Amino acid sequence: MLCDAHVELRNRQQTAGLISRQCVGSNVLKGIELPPPTDDFTADPVELFFDLAYVFAFSQLVGVLIADHSWTGVGRAALLFALLWLPWQQLTWAANAISGNGRPVRSLFLVATVVSIPMAASTSTALEGGGPVFAVALAGIMLIGFRMQTLLIGAHSGYRDVIYRWIAPNAVAIAILVGGSFVERSGRVATWLVAVAIVLVAMVRAGEGDWLVRPGHFAERHALIVIVALGEVIVAIGIPVVAALREGDGLSAATVVALVASGAFAGLLWWAYFDRPSPGLEYAASRLEGNALGRFVRDIYTWTHAPIVAGIILAAAALEEITLHPGDPVDIAFRLMLAGGLAMFLVGVYLAVWRAFRAQARERLVGAVIISAIVVIGAGLDGVVLLGLVVVVLFAVLVVEHRRVEAMSAGR
Repeated sequence: MLCDAHVELRNRQQTAGLISRQCVGSNVLKGIELPPPTDDFTADPVELFFDLAYVFAFSQLVGVLIADHSWTGVGRAALLFALLWLPWQQLTWAANAISGNGRPVRSLFLVATVVSIPMAASTSTALEGGGPVFAVALAGIMLIGFRMQTLLIGAHSGYRDVIYRWIAPNAVAIAILVGGSFVERSGRVATWLVAVAIVLVAMVRAGEGDWLVRPGHFAERHALIVIVALGEVIVAIGIPVVAALREGDGLSAATVVALVASGAFAGLLWWAYFDRPSPGLEYAASRLEGNALGRFVRDIYTWTHAPIVAGIILAAAALEEITLHPGDPVDIAFRLMLAGGLAMFLVGVYLAVWRAFRAQARERLVGAVIISAIVVIGAGLDGVVLLGLVVVVLFAVLVVEHRRVEAMSAGR
């Protein structure tokens, strides 16, 4: 099913004349270009510009994981990721309803980008002294997203109730988030967990309403954030190169092999997401409408993509440690990060495919189990050997899956 999705989606877009930035026949309200609800469009460059701050934020998360790789440290990094995920999702949903190429929307995005820089910079210290800066900046981005959504109401008044029902609990969560940033660490963690819980409940309730959803834009935005996360893998594995060159020692053979293996790891993750799942999920969304489409996009993109992106970041922290010390056995914490991050990625894609097609990408689950076993029994393995084994298993998983799907397609 997934193997034909990309071709069918391309044909559908060509026949329908997918709307890009021109938004032909759009309604104009206060300078905001509002394409008809049936028209899709691509992400505006200003949205990608906003994403650049998340390159910075994700690198801070990797730093948090390396500095404190205990279970508590990983839990704190998970909380910070959840908080970073909220404003990115808010702006994605808002820009999905209103074309981003209107000057007022672009201006709001540029302001959000400026605000996101101190948010990203304070990520690593958000549970310490940088909490107020992090929380206020994050709240500011959320408020900008709310403003974008309210711009939609004038042209499509039918969305007024669903938008305000979404904003109301989120406003409460923002107040708790900002207030909690001024208390001590334990209280801060507790209040921020409450804020996240409120938003999650609001997401569940939002599934009862009809939203203006354009699947192509959602697919592209989430593909871009996956690319941003994969870019963090490249940054992480480049650190040993910089360190070695600065010291004038050059690169050892083990480091070169570790870099190649890390690059192969990142490339396989790219293939595991973009070859079939990404176009397949977009195609599945394009066949829905109304309330069913809104719930689908929430489940597929807002929810299942969270472990996909978080898993890449978690694995990036392990890769940095392995490439820094390729000839040494890997500490159990970083081995678990590598296996756990990859498992989160594979299971996230599995859940998305299951939600979209009720099809099981079972090879990915098997691969996650095998890699976890390798991590458990590989305590004495050098980092470069352990990483090589993981890459081989991941490659085998994708090959076996490809052959099974192709055989099923040929047997139709």
